[in-house]
Amino acid sequence: MRPMHHIISTREYSKEMFDEILEMAEKLEPIARGEQHSTILDGKILALLFFEPSTRTRMSFETAMYRLGGKVLNMGSVEASSIAKGESLSDTIRVTSQYADAIVLRHPREGAALMASEYSSSPVINGGDGAGHHPTQTLLDLYTIKRESRLENLNIALAGDLKYGRTVHSLCYALSRYNAQITLVSPPELKLPDRIVDDLKKRNIHIHETESLEDVIENIDVLYMTRIQKERFPDPAEFNRISYKMRLTKDLIQKGKPSLRIMHPLPRVNEISPEIDDTPHAGYFKQAFYGVPVRMAILCKVMGVQI
Repeated sequence: MRPMHHIISTREYSKEMFDEILEMAEKLEPIARGEQHSTILDGKILALLFFEPSTRTRMSFETAMYRLGGKVLNMGSVEASSIAKGESLSDTIRVTSQYADAIVLRHPREGAALMASEYSSSPVINGGDGAGHHPTQTLLDLYTIKRESRLENLNIALAGDLKYGRTVHSLCYALSRYNAQITLVSPPELKLPDRIVDDLKKRNIHIHETESLEDVIENIDVLYMTRIQKERFPDPAEFNRISYKMRLTKDLIQKGKPSLRIMHPLPRVNEISPEIDDTPHAGYFKQAFYGVPVRMAILCKVMGVQI
């Protein structure tokens, strides 16, 4: 298997590249569940450089590495590292890449992962860069859709914060490879940026925009919810008004198809009612698990390990 050197963005991935990783993830899923044992990454080291808080991305990469017999180097908090002394990101990357076989970088600055890839002697995996890209989240989202619904000719609604949510930015481009019909559901203040909408339309993707979940719930196969970020609203009353409109309730999903699946990149605040958690529609906790086999596949891919 030819290794993939860096994973910075999925925007330019072909459908064949997506399918290869998703097929690898399916093979690795029994190992991710602990049903089988593997040591295919024995002797390999993964470095985690997280300059922003993370739960699922960090822990799923750690789990993926340990399940495959590898080891993890964790930078820990920025305050406890040489970054606090003023070390540049480029120097941190240069040094870390000599210790590890691959690096996962999460950074608040858009473009940080691309810059890091220019200084690293090991593969760099983008674990999220500001409002830019989160390619491994995109891949696990595709895998979730494949396992819980279907990828080809999907009718999907993306709802909530579409302006700042890097997960939906990346997912839109990935779904364009599968002829998806995409409905964008958000208040005007949080619409998907025009540059992305225009780019998707140039790719002949059917795009529909609305402000109401009720308008779309009956016809979609998948609803991808995102968190309205309170910190974006200086006026608490405005935040409460918008978040209330974007709240998914059990009564609302009962208007959907029996096969409707609900996804969310998490963390959830109050945009999905907890009473939905135990319904067959809830796919977001499975989605969090699917990050493990997908990130296993990514690690094998960048390290050139055959499965």
